[in-house]
Amino acid sequence: MTDAQPETPGVQAQYAARVAADLETNRKEQERIGAEVAALQEQLQALENDHAVLLSMQQALGSPGPATGKTKQQPSRPQKAVPAPRTSNSNHRPARPTRSKKAVATKDKPTPNSPKVEAKAQTQTSSSPKAGPTLVELIDDHLVQQNEPRSAAEITTALAQALPDRTVKTTVVRTTVEGLVAKGRVQRTKQGSSVFYTSATPTEQSAAPQPETSSAN
Repeated sequence: MTDAQPETPGVQAQYAARVAADLETNRKEQERIGAEVAALQEQLQALENDHAVLLSMQQALGSPGPATGKTKQQPSRPQKAVPAPRTSNSNHRPARPTRSKKAVATKDKPTPNSPKVEAKAQTQTSSSPKAGPTLVELIDDHLVQQNEPRSAAEITTALAQALPDRTVKTTVVRTTVEGLVAKGRVQRTKQGSSVFYTSATPTEQSAAPQPETSSAN
């Protein structure tokens, strides 16, 4: 009967190296899973804290909702019966009659002779401009007197100087003079990006008849 041959030292070394590698792999896997478990536990703890905060906010707002998770459902509080309104008697003041919307509107609406209406009329009268030529007439007369085209800004400056107590704006002047252009009373010319206006109405000098020259017989 032959004796079993002992393993060679080379094979033992290979087994030892393989076992050591498996141990290292197992250790690293344990560390990885442990780290994941710790992270999940932190997430779970954060969710539980948020859940508790939300429950306290819900209770503070007085809007109970369905309980979830491990929390217990809070018993609903019995609602107190609302007492019926008491009828007026001799010991209490009589209830004030409700006024209709029409009556309230009629009361709040000022009458023609009321102080509010008179004050408003006085304000409008004081704020209204004095009787005088209109802006159309002023622009038309100004352009008739000019020998050269004028822009809206130049017309506004001239009118403001001539009428210091009257507010004249360039935008209003431009709109008014464009209306005169549409009516054919003012001619509109453009030089580059600037717009100029001249009167289409002949002046008195140009409209006056020229003396006839005696023709030779």
